[in-house]
Amino acid sequence: MNDSQGSGPAPAVPPQARNAAHGAERGPTPAALRRRLAELRGPGVSARPLDARALAALAANPGCRRRALLDGAGVDKGVLAEALGSPAPFGQSQFAFARGNAFEARVKAHGGFELLRLVREHLGGPPAAAEESARVPDLAAAGPEGRVARTALALREATDTAGERAWTLLDHPLLALDVAGSPAYLEPDAVVVDPDGRWTVVEIKSFPMIDGSADATKVGAAARQSAVYVLALERVAAHAGGARVDDRVLLVCPKDFSNLPAASVVDVRKQLAVTRRQLERLTRIEDIAAVLPDGTTFDVSGRSGEQLTAAVEAVPAAYAPECLAACELAFHCRGRARDAGAVESLGRGVRGDLGGLTTVGAVLAAARGEAGDAADPAVAALRRAAALRAEALAGAGGGPDGGGAGCP
Repeated sequence: MNDSQGSGPAPAVPPQARNAAHGAERGPTPAALRRRLAELRGPGVSARPLDARALAALAANPGCRRRALLDGAGVDKGVLAEALGSPAPFGQSQFAFARGNAFEARVKAHGGFELLRLVREHLGGPPAAAEESARVPDLAAAGPEGRVARTALALREATDTAGERAWTLLDHPLLALDVAGSPAYLEPDAVVVDPDGRWTVVEIKSFPMIDGSADATKVGAAARQSAVYVLALERVAAHAGGARVDDRVLLVCPKDFSNLPAASVVDVRKQLAVTRRQLERLTRIEDIAAVLPDGTTFDVSGRSGEQLTAAVEAVPAAYAPECLAACELAFHCRGRARDAGAVESLGRGVRGDLGGLTTVGAVLAAARGEAGDAADPAVAALRRAAALRAEALAGAGGGPDGGGAGCP
C-alpha cells in the first residue's frame, strides 16, 4: 500500500513558521548576532568601536578571519595582546595628541574660515567675502545610531540649500558602514559641502608638510583611511538627490615646522577601489563565529594565558609582515608563524612564489632535493638556485656551509 494513499493534503505551514525557517537559512538575527559578539567580548565588556584606521588595515588583509572577528566583536586587541604576553608598541603620546587637537581646533576656528580658504584654493569653488564662514550644524544626538541619522539629515539639508551659495562644514560627523555583517561607525575630521552640492572629506593630520609635501608613507596611510570615509559617504549620497562625493580628499597639515595650516589634494580613487573590493571579500562575522568551540571568549578577566591563546588560535589568521604596523596582535601572530615555520612570516610575495610549499622546512628540503616534485616550478626554481649557490661557493673556494677561502 502506498504511504501517500489516504494521507490527505499536507497541512498548511503557518506564516510565522515559514518566516522562522527562512530566517534560519539566512543566519542569526541582528539581536542574536549582537548577543553572540557580546559573549565573545565577555560580560560587562564594552565594545571597542571600529574606526577608519582599523577598517583600512582590515581591508588590506581581508583573508584574516581573526582580525575580522575580533574587530567586529569590538574586542580590545591591545589588552588581549598584553594578556597573551605579546604587547604591541602602538599608541600616541599625550603630547602629540594634545598638539594634534590644538592644530585641528585652529584649522576649524571662526566657522571654518581658514578651512574654507584651503578648500577653495585647492579644490575650487565660488569666492567668498572676507567675513564669510561656513554653516556648522549641530550633530549631537543620543547614541551612535542617532548621530549617524543626524549626520545624514545635515548632509541632505546642506545639499538642498546648495543653490543658496552657502558652504556647510560638518565637524566630526558620524558615518556607518556595514563590515562583514557588523556595523562600523566612522568619524572623519570634517566633511565640507560646497555651494554646488559636492561633499569633500577633510583629513587633518599633525605631521608636517615641508616645502609643499609630506612623508609619503604617512600620506599613503591617510589616503587609505580617507578612502573608507569616502566609501561610507557614498552610501549616504545614494539616498540624497543631487549629492556628489568627491574622490579627492583635502589633507591639511602644519606648514613646515609652524602651526600654520597647509593643504594638498590626495586622489583616493585607487584606494577606494581596493577598499571596496577587499571589504566585499570579507567573510561574514556570523559565519566565523558559528564554527568556534562552545564557550569561546576573549575576555581577559580571570583567564590564563593558555586559555586565551587557545581561544585566539581557534580563529584562523593570515599573518604578513605588514601586520606589524597595523594590528595589535601582530607580534603574537608572528611568533606563532615562526614557531610553525610558516613561510607567511617571510612576506606575501615569498608565500605566493613558493606555491604549495608552506613551511620553511619544506622549502629547504625541496632545495636540497630531499622532497618535492621536480616538475613543480617552485621546486625547480629552488633547486636551480641551490645549484647556483653551490657553484658560486665552490668558485670562491668555500664549502657548502657558506664559508669562503681564508675565513677563520
